[in-house]
Amino acid sequence: MPEGSTTRRLLAILRNLALFALLYASIWGIVEIARNPASAKSKLRVSSMLDKTLPSKLRPDKVIEDDAGKVAVKFKGHKKMITINPYANVFNRPQSAVAPKDDYLGSRPHVDTEADLNMLVEECRGTYKGIEKMRNVFECLQFLAEDEKRYYTLPEKSQRASQQDPRKAEYNDADGHGNTHHNYVSTDSAESPSPSSMGTCPGPIIPYHVYWTGPATWRVEVFIKSYLYTQNLACSRLWIWLDADRHPNAIDDMLNRDPLFARFLPLVERGDITLKAWKFPSRIPLPKAEDNTDGMGYYKTAGKANAEGEFAVAENIIEDSTGQQWLVLTPKQMTFLPVAVSDAVRFVVLHIHGGCYFDMDVLMLRDMRPLLLPHEHSFAERWAAHSHPGDYNTAIMSLSANSSLSSYLIRGGVRMGLNFHPRVIGRMAWKDGRDQEFLMLETAAFDPIWTEFNWDREGRCTVPCFKNYGEAFKGKTGAIAYEWESYDGPQLRTLPGSTSEDKTQELRKRDEPVPVPSRIDARHQKRSVIPSKETSLSVPHTTAEASSRQTTLEVEPMAEPLDSFEMSLEEERELIRAGVVKDYSIEEDKYPANNRTLENFFRGAWTYHVHNQWVKHPEPSSWFDVLERAHDGFLHGTRMNPYGEKWNGPSVHPYNKWPDMI
Repeated sequence: MPEGSTTRRLLAILRNLALFALLYASIWGIVEIARNPASAKSKLRVSSMLDKTLPSKLRPDKVIEDDAGKVAVKFKGHKKMITINPYANVFNRPQSAVAPKDDYLGSRPHVDTEADLNMLVEECRGTYKGIEKMRNVFECLQFLAEDEKRYYTLPEKSQRASQQDPRKAEYNDADGHGNTHHNYVSTDSAESPSPSSMGTCPGPIIPYHVYWTGPATWRVEVFIKSYLYTQNLACSRLWIWLDADRHPNAIDDMLNRDPLFARFLPLVERGDITLKAWKFPSRIPLPKAEDNTDGMGYYKTAGKANAEGEFAVAENIIEDSTGQQWLVLTPKQMTFLPVAVSDAVRFVVLHIHGGCYFDMDVLMLRDMRPLLLPHEHSFAERWAAHSHPGDYNTAIMSLSANSSLSSYLIRGGVRMGLNFHPRVIGRMAWKDGRDQEFLMLETAAFDPIWTEFNWDREGRCTVPCFKNYGEAFKGKTGAIAYEWESYDGPQLRTLPGSTSEDKTQELRKRDEPVPVPSRIDARHQKRSVIPSKETSLSVPHTTAEASSRQTTLEVEPMAEPLDSFEMSLEEERELIRAGVVKDYSIEEDKYPANNRTLENFFRGAWTYHVHNQWVKHPEPSSWFDVLERAHDGFLHGTRMNPYGEKWNGPSVHPYNKWPDMI
């Protein structure tokens, strides 16, 4: 009995110690979360998501080589076999036939640089009534690329955005501290970004808005990476609006259950990206100092005040006891929300928050900040080559927040049955004489090939010359026969190590024949060495088929999504050992390296619009493949962005490879 009592007492002491330790750990965790809740939650989420969802340990499950030398590979997690040419594939293909000039845009514009928006309109349009230059996209792009000194200006110091009072800023968090500071940080004392900090902006921070619904796709990835690649990150914030009206758990799903978006969670933690819940507001604030009805619909006598002290002053407009006016949607209107939600999102979000809105199928090519700093910065672009001054496209759009113009456009859309289609809104503005407040930039600035359709373009074709939006995805030799017909620039320096000099493709003058490219990239030379016999023996072969080798490897299933994957160096070596990757041969390659570099991708344009193309995948060596490699090289620290800057943020996983493009 004494021994039993002693044992029970010892067990009780151990149990109490364990409970005490658990309680202490819980209290410590609660204190830490209370001190920094967002960071604590984010760090846990980032770690768990990256561990669980990013593709990893992808090795061949089955390899079969036929008599013709082609190899069929089945990766575990994929249902179908993938046929690979071992002598020319995504793992051993040279990246380029020429040496790209990454810093082709020179130094980034000063943080206070402003664009003369009216000059941009007039130089590429001509007169308001004559629109003499509107269809000549080539000359507009030349102006945008070569004449920055004309349309970019640095205001006198006292007039610069960085010298203004943040408490009076257009944006709610222009100083990064809720507009509570009296001054912005000086240029000299501004901190540079780091893996854990965005740094500080010596001027107003501008929000960039996009709208999305559903899981992240390649379009989300390429948009975000183009933003990281080109924008002044310390002075901008990316807000992704997710449809919470239809999907109440949209933010939680993207933060915790979206395998593709998981690679951007470190940037959510750092503060670059914020996920916002979009719910169509039942009332929208209007600026106090403006006539928000433009003389339309004001009652001669205000209505009677309700229990909250609010009274109607116009159709759909009430005024509260503080004098604040609100645009109010009726219960019936809230029942019939717009089908094209994104058309409405951009107008409402920009009216309330300001900044710039982008469709998710837009790729950024230049720093947008100089377009957004002028005091009056409301603009969109022309709808293709339509000559009507009200035919806007709002894939890229900016509005001054809480302004007379933004209020007018919002009320107009509500009055027309929540119809915010850009051409409907634009015709309304034109009819009311307000279209010239809402500047219309030409397509060259944001969508340089749109004028190509319906034979609307005048003058020379763009560089590169595209006839349709699918051509940016094409990588086969000769797939775009007219690609360089307008190029007049210098030849790019070819990379050393050509296996066949007469097959090197170089940039050429117009109407010169296109030779076939051939270049070997040193990085791929190291990875494409044929394994020795000893190495090959480490991969067992079956003897059932004498003419076709078959290898079976036990691997873990690939994480979702299964339509694409990323490959580590170790996994590429596994492919070499399995005989899937051998020495590169240009004669075998359908997608050989070529002369495409971003310095010749619509130079001068601020963005390129993909125009949906939701199911297409970039072919190897295509323009979008060139774009992806530039993004990944920059975010991996091996290349610079167009402004000659190195990435100093958190690690960002590279683009996945598409099985049908291997």
